[in-house]
Amino acid sequence: MPTSAPTGTLFVVATPIGNLDDLTQRAVATLRAVDLVAAEDTRTAGLLLSRLGIERPLRSVFTGNEHRRLGELVDRLLAGESIALITECGTPAISDPGADLVAAAVAAGVRCVPIPGPSAVTAVLSVCGLDVRRFRFEGFLPRRGPDRARRLEILRHDDAAIVIYESPHRVGETLADLAAALGPRRAVLAREVTKLYEELVRDTLPALALRFRTDEPRGEVTLVVEGLPAEQAEAEAAGLTDEELDAMIRTRLADGATARDLARELAEGTGRPRREVYARITRLMAELQAAE
Repeated sequence: MPTSAPTGTLFVVATPIGNLDDLTQRAVATLRAVDLVAAEDTRTAGLLLSRLGIERPLRSVFTGNEHRRLGELVDRLLAGESIALITECGTPAISDPGADLVAAAVAAGVRCVPIPGPSAVTAVLSVCGLDVRRFRFEGFLPRRGPDRARRLEILRHDDAAIVIYESPHRVGETLADLAAALGPRRAVLAREVTKLYEELVRDTLPALALRFRTDEPRGEVTLVVEGLPAEQAEAEAAGLTDEELDAMIRTRLADGATARDLARELAEGTGRPRREVYARITRLMAELQAAE
C-alpha cells in the first residue's frame, strides 16, 4: 500500500539580539543541517552564517514579501526539505516576520520545531526590577489615531506589566503618550541589550518622556511599564460612573473579550455585583449588534 512521502520540518531559530555568544549550540547545529535558511534580511543572515563557517542557500522572507513566499516555502517543506526560519535578530514571529509562514506550515501539516534562544522581551523583563509575574506583550503600538488611543485606553486599566517595542526616533512621542494615558507609573527603558553600550534607564513615565523628548537613544528600544497599581485601581473603581463603566465594557468587547470573562474581571476590578455588570454587558452587546 503506497504511503505519502514524509514532509520536511520548519525550524524557528532564535538568533542573537546583539551578542553573538548568545547563539545556542543547538541553533548552530540546526543551521548547519537544514536545506534552506529563510531570513528576514539575507545580508545579515549571510554575515551570521559566514562567521559560523556555514554555507546554506538563503531565501528572503520579510514583511513586504512574506505572503508571496508562503506557497513556495510550504511546497518545499511538503516535498521533504527542512527550512530554518530566522529574523534579523531575536525570535521569529514575535513582532518580526514569520508568523504567517508558521501558520501556513501548521495548516499544511508540516512539523514546526522551536529552537529557543535570545529574546529582548525576556531579557529585559528579567532585569527590569518591576513586578512582571504577569505581563502583556504589546510589541509596537499603532502609530497614531483612534487605534493608538484605543490601545492606550486598554493599557490604562490593565494591572499586568506592559512590554512595548519602539524605534529610537519615535520613543519620545510614545513615552509622552504613555505618560498622558497611564500617569506617573514606574518604567524601564532598555536599549542596546546584550551589546557593548547596553543601558537600562529606570524612572517614571513623565520623567522618561521629559528626558527623551529630544535625547534620541541609539538602537532599538524595549519599554517595560508597571501595571495599574492596586491602590490606583481601587481609587478608580470607587469613583467609576455608569458611563465610564459602559465605555470600558465597549472597549473590552471590541478587544474580543467574552461576556462571561468580562463580567468576572470588571466585578472584581470595580467591586460591583457580578450580576449587575453582566446585565450591562449583555445590554451593550445587544445595542452593538442592533447598530450593525
